[in-house]
Amino acid sequence: MSDTGRNPVAHGVAHTLPGDGSESEHERWHDLVAQIGAEIAAPLTAALERINSLTSTGRIDRQGLRALREEVEAARQAGMIGQQLTRFASGRLRQSHERLQLADVLNGVIAHRTRQTTARGISLKPSLKPAEVIVDPSLLFSVLNSTLDWALANAHSQIDFTIDIKSWPAHALLTCRFAHRPVDQMTDGASATAPRGLDSLTWRLLEQTAWTMGLVVERHDEAHITTLTLEFPRTASSEIEGVSTMEIDDGFAPSNNSQPLAGSHVLVVASRRDMRLQVRDALRDMSLIIDFVNSVDEAAAFCREGLPHAVIIESIQTGERFARWREEIGAEVPDFVFIEIVEEGTICEMSGFSGRAMARVGREGLASSLPSALMFELSKGL
Repeated sequence: MSDTGRNPVAHGVAHTLPGDGSESEHERWHDLVAQIGAEIAAPLTAALERINSLTSTGRIDRQGLRALREEVEAARQAGMIGQQLTRFASGRLRQSHERLQLADVLNGVIAHRTRQTTARGISLKPSLKPAEVIVDPSLLFSVLNSTLDWALANAHSQIDFTIDIKSWPAHALLTCRFAHRPVDQMTDGASATAPRGLDSLTWRLLEQTAWTMGLVVERHDEAHITTLTLEFPRTASSEIEGVSTMEIDDGFAPSNNSQPLAGSHVLVVASRRDMRLQVRDALRDMSLIIDFVNSVDEAAAFCREGLPHAVIIESIQTGERFARWREEIGAEVPDFVFIEIVEEGTICEMSGFSGRAMARVGREGLASSLPSALMFELSKGL
């Protein structure tokens, strides 16, 4: 991990700025690798015990099956975060800076996650002032999703998001605030320690992404409240004069990042094994989280508690039932990404805006066209 940041956790006070020298690079790597191993091993151990019980009894109830899925999913998520952190440490990541309205991107992320927050009984309370920032789009998408993932895993009842402009220098400030324990569980004031979950791998990914973007990260953990503030030094109103035109792209340009969509979640609707294998092979090098279902009904059930970032569907599934399901999702997230795999040819058609048309990729050109189509469709909404 580069020396561009390591903020040691401190209860009740802001994290120190990067480069404070409190830990060597070797120690940081040692701690991080140990944490990755622990967060993968713990849920897999629980899952193995559950499978052993299933083997001996031949029975598993619905609750046990759900728990098994959650344990395997937790291990997979930890592994994916480990891959993303390795990507930052490789030093090969290149950023493509664009002017983006921070509030618009955050509102899009919140809208996309409405089902998930509702299923968890969490309400989101945004209070967002307009702020134009100059950042890499894919990294902004990543840091906002990681922030929401981290807050959802630790919050009770409500998450407050605010965007404001610092008085001097005029930098945009994004603040995320939530109670990490119910008020009735508070111990005597300052003696209460913050939950260990606040320092999960999701937090490590969040802070490393922010440091890579050049953001200032501050986190305060109090007796029952956690407040995270991300400061954007490149805020257009104040910093645009100091950034060369060569550094900023006013229009759409896919990020030059290695694996810019790493960690994004894609659901594939395909009943045929050979089709699934083709899609998996085409997306193998993108470090995506990929799930497969056999039908539109299974896809709708899968998405009931949370939407993926994109749905890829084979053309034989795109009937009336799919049209209704797509319309339902479009009412929540107008620019939600759907990509249809047509049975023959090497066609590669991108969608229109506001859901007017669905992107289409020919099966014979999956290996070359599907990754770029997915990258374009997901990046278009930023």
